[in-house]
Amino acid sequence: MSITTLDGTRFAEMILQGANHLSKNAKYVDALNVFPVPDGDTGTNMNLSMTSGAKEVRSNPSAHIGKVGVALSKGLLMGARGNSGVILSQLFRGFSKAIETKSTITSVEFAAALQAGVDTAYKAVMKPVEGTILTVAKDAAKAAVLAAENEPSIDKLMEITLKEAEKSLKRTPELLPVLKEVGVVDSGGQGLVFVYAGFLAVLKGEQVSNAVELPSMDELVNAEHHKGVQGHINTEDIEFGYCTEFMVRFEEGKTPFNEETFRNDLSQFGDSLLVIADDELAKVHIHAEYPGEVLSYGQKYGNLINMKIENMRKQHTDIVGEKQQTLPKEQETSEKSKYGIVTVTMGKGIAELFKSIGANVVIEGGQTMNPSTEDIVQAIHDANAENVIILPNNSNIVMAARQAASVVEDVHVIVIPSKTVPQGMASLLAFNPTAEPENVEHTLNEALKSVKSGQITYAVRDTNIDGLDISKGDFMGILDGKIIITDRNQLDASKKLLTEIIKDEEILTIIQGQDASDEEVNQLIAFVEEQFEDIEVEVHKGEQPLYSYIFSVE
Repeated sequence: MSITTLDGTRFAEMILQGANHLSKNAKYVDALNVFPVPDGDTGTNMNLSMTSGAKEVRSNPSAHIGKVGVALSKGLLMGARGNSGVILSQLFRGFSKAIETKSTITSVEFAAALQAGVDTAYKAVMKPVEGTILTVAKDAAKAAVLAAENEPSIDKLMEITLKEAEKSLKRTPELLPVLKEVGVVDSGGQGLVFVYAGFLAVLKGEQVSNAVELPSMDELVNAEHHKGVQGHINTEDIEFGYCTEFMVRFEEGKTPFNEETFRNDLSQFGDSLLVIADDELAKVHIHAEYPGEVLSYGQKYGNLINMKIENMRKQHTDIVGEKQQTLPKEQETSEKSKYGIVTVTMGKGIAELFKSIGANVVIEGGQTMNPSTEDIVQAIHDANAENVIILPNNSNIVMAARQAASVVEDVHVIVIPSKTVPQGMASLLAFNPTAEPENVEHTLNEALKSVKSGQITYAVRDTNIDGLDISKGDFMGILDGKIIITDRNQLDASKKLLTEIIKDEEILTIIQGQDASDEEVNQLIAFVEEQFEDIEVEVHKGEQPLYSYIFSVE
């Protein structure tokens, strides 16, 4: 019997089954990575994100499909982890927004909601990369929209959607060179396919298949791709001198507001653009060279309120601020400090190191456990400051940090896109608590460029990438996210990496992980002092897992 209308009860079952199927196959998705490092957690991140959405749906049962969608969107938003989880949350945020006023939906409306989700997800990523989960979602939604014109059955429409998602997944290597080089497909797209398979099973009244067996290396057909997706706009490349903020209160008789048009039009005026809108007003932040042009454009839509323009090239040295020291929770007061620093890292030693140079709140997380949006939101509030600076220190946490910043209304949040611990440390050391927020943001972003980051870890599988043959158990040297050397011996791998990293720099910081012995560290120091006479060496016990050494060269 075909299903021609979909209500909240059945949609909730689809969500729960989709989350369950993804959960069963999370390890499969984790295992399918281009980078053979032991922190391939796309499946884990998508699973935790989808599980959070399913939990919210389970807690708010309703036959009204729009209300179920609202619950899903809320749960996904707060539980989103990593880039894959954030993008998944945006896909279903757009989907849910499209159906929120409907008690039931038809096949045409279901397809339109899928397309709305794709549109929302693409907007969330400043520089979308094809050959990723975005492409798989886009192709599947397009097929659904076309098929819905002549297919009233939602179960058959979902079958068409899933088949196109699977075909799109197989095409991803043709769109991303790194995937084609290794002969794999996209992991985020694979995760979405598992969710859609769960949806279809419910609509057909079938039991979804069990977990897929982990593949052999010859069978690998997946990849971690988010290095490319993470290439969002960075304010260290700022070319526009005035930080311009204002709100537009919409008026009848003025230009009708369309968020996409509004955002696209504003983007021509500058950089670091953020637009948040509801039915009554839009809030705008942009770095522009001619703020008057930006304000004139905004006036087309209504009255301008809460305007602020600051010259970012001018140093605000006459304003005094005090760096907030960490207080025990029982000693916290309701009075907010001017600045608070939130940082993410793994390893007790690294956490203490960040606290020693000014971090107020340290979230434990990183390579194998990315904090959720909700974790970061809580840390923002715990910082108890008017302006909170977030240092993610991991490329896969930047999007979650930005999403957390977007949902906090009473705090000015600055996300500095630090992708490594050395970048985070360099940025925090450059922090000047007497400067204004806009200048702080610029300075900390500039500091990211002052340091080179090296890491030593081990390979969890055989692979070939960037011309390197890598065997399981090899030690790999990674420079700023790229594997550049391999060796069967950890010490030799470390020496090779440092030889590649150190040029004319003056300071080498070695952060010793759990898998690095004191004896080996002493051997490494002796090597550096012999090979590089003019460089100063500092050693800190970071106690981080997975990465035996983290090197900072500046």
